[in-house]
Amino acid sequence: MSNTVIIRPSRAADLPPLHDLAELDCAAPLTGAVLVAVVDGRPWAALALEDGRVIADPFRPSAATVELLRLRVAQLRAPGGRAARAGLARWSARRVRA
Repeated sequence: MSNTVIIRPSRAADLPPLHDLAELDCAAPLTGAVLVAVVDGRPWAALALEDGRVIADPFRPSAATVELLRLRVAQLRAPGGRAARAGLARWSARRVRA
């Protein structure tokens, strides 16, 4: 069984589910720019870009999604900016086709 994981910036529509996720995690809601790990259409974890705080669903195996969020932040902050991200996208596309 495999789950589809999407890492993306949060949207206005994510506010209620992220608030619920923070409550599940017994944490304060995240503020500012946030990346969300969505698994099969449901948010499992989120990371605030400004301070690195993370919230995650304690009732799901969310450790791997948190690591994916941290990896994505590292990629976005890597030297080279957009060019580095474009190279990563090409590499990912090759890996999917292989």
